[in-house]
Amino acid sequence: MWFDDQFENTFRRLSNRFFNSGDVFDYPMGGQVQTFGPYYYGYEMTVGSDGKPHVKEWGNAKPVSAISGSGVREPFVDETIDEKGRILKLVTEMPGIEKSDIKVNVDDNTVSISAEHGDRKYSTKIPLKYKVDENSAKAKYTNGVLELTLSLAEEKPKGRLVSVE
Repeated sequence: MWFDDQFENTFRRLSNRFFNSGDVFDYPMGGQVQTFGPYYYGYEMTVGSDGKPHVKEWGNAKPVSAISGSGVREPFVDETIDEKGRILKLVTEMPGIEKSDIKVNVDDNTVSISAEHGDRKYSTKIPLKYKVDENSAKAKYTNGVLELTLSLAEEKPKGRLVSVE
């Protein structure tokens, strides 16, 4: 019984700040902008009596759009590394374009990917954490997914071995 009371009191004390945060859930853009954490944002969707969906935003931090004012999207890039096979693989989704629209440039420590087809525009630069062999780059585009594979460069020891006489 004592434990239950202590748990209840601790829970109320810790959660009081959250539950008494005012109308931030009801009016996310009203009032002052919060400049400290925690940050939260979401949508609530309900179906009205007329059968139409109604979407309401809530939270205190509105997310930044992935589409800039110029209409260029920055696609998400997934990076995987196979250290045994010494392969770096970059996978990105760019639906609605043709493979002839894609430009991939591998520079010393950066991969630039861009594509444009009609009103669909994509562009991103990926900094590489590993040294890669630029000549090993192979790209494959299927069903809106671009897969780029690169071999990791052999790291040669720097300096010179000196024989002792």
